[in-house]
Amino acid sequence: MSLTDTPRSNRLHIGIYGKRNSGKSSLINALTNQNAAIVSDVAGTTADPVYKTMEIHGIGPCVFIDTAGFDDEGTLGTMRVEKTKAALEKTDIALLVCSDDQNEEELSWAKDFAKKKIPYLLVLNKIDEHTDKENLAATLEKQFKKKPLQVSALQKTGIEELRQALIRSIPEDYEQESIVGNLAETGDLVLLVMPQDIQAPKGRLILPQVQIMRDLLDKKCLIMSCTTDKLDETLKALAYPPKLIITDSQVFSTVYEKKPKESNLTSFSVLFARYKGDIQSYVEGARAIENLTEDSHVLIAEACTHAPLTEDIGREKIPRFLRKRIGENLKIDIVAGNDYPKDLTGYDLIIHCGACMFNRKYVLSRQEQAREANVPMTNYGIVIAYLNNILDKIKY
Repeated sequence: MSLTDTPRSNRLHIGIYGKRNSGKSSLINALTNQNAAIVSDVAGTTADPVYKTMEIHGIGPCVFIDTAGFDDEGTLGTMRVEKTKAALEKTDIALLVCSDDQNEEELSWAKDFAKKKIPYLLVLNKIDEHTDKENLAATLEKQFKKKPLQVSALQKTGIEELRQALIRSIPEDYEQESIVGNLAETGDLVLLVMPQDIQAPKGRLILPQVQIMRDLLDKKCLIMSCTTDKLDETLKALAYPPKLIITDSQVFSTVYEKKPKESNLTSFSVLFARYKGDIQSYVEGARAIENLTEDSHVLIAEACTHAPLTEDIGREKIPRFLRKRIGENLKIDIVAGNDYPKDLTGYDLIIHCGACMFNRKYVLSRQEQAREANVPMTNYGIVIAYLNNILDKIKY
């Protein structure tokens, strides 16, 4: 991905589900008007879910998730189906592809979509192969209580109608507000206090900083940035106090002590906690720290899969802060990327990163999983503000 690309985490995720050889990959190629997915007559060509970043007219930046057939067989087939099920957690809209009237498995998946509140379109593919396509469509409508879209990926029949249906099916809450929200408006001066350490070496800005700067520019805000060691000089150089200061969470306490009284304070991680997930749930989850003991079990979840570096915030600093407060025997597990426990019931608290690498759907699904397990969940920035006794003094 180049710096001019929309991050995959900010794209609409469209999952394609169906049996092997139902034409899922061909459907992606027809919708994108290019050979984006491998097509073969051999059943099971698509193994693990494949994520294809695209730009579709009327939809904009999106990701197609090309999944393995959910009728896959054998030991490997079972593993592939499990990964297909996992893709549901990231799916904003689903296409359920049928090519005949034997649809018991498809009906089961439709129930899964409903359970996870995923809007889906029913697609009758390969109509070029059916002489009785109208009767087949009527059967599907009776089975699913939903009128199927009749298409031929091969001949590109009905593809424009499918594209228009996709546009109409985009969830109303998908168009998220800006990352900064109403904390800054046109003309406001915003100061960014950037980290300058091993995690953000010379010549590099991390993704949350880049995205927030872009968001502020879109709002027509005035932007000033500095590193923590230059905060005093920067504030003196300004003609008036900034409306908002956005800082690296790790220096929350330092910036809070030096900020002008008129300036509101937040952090990059806190803003992403609100942008990607349920911020109020995160705030409530942080209060569970008061109930932790040395016998407690904490899970720290990092979206990135980067190699751990010295003084890593999730792997070293937060565990150190917690053990200093709770006790050295506090048990802490750390997971990264898509590695996330299916069973959360053994944990007393989950602390998640800002999740700039995940789409909102996936983050909310993790929060829902925690709620179902009755385990409080919070976020890096929220936890650091809480541990510094300034959670009630920051903005989110």
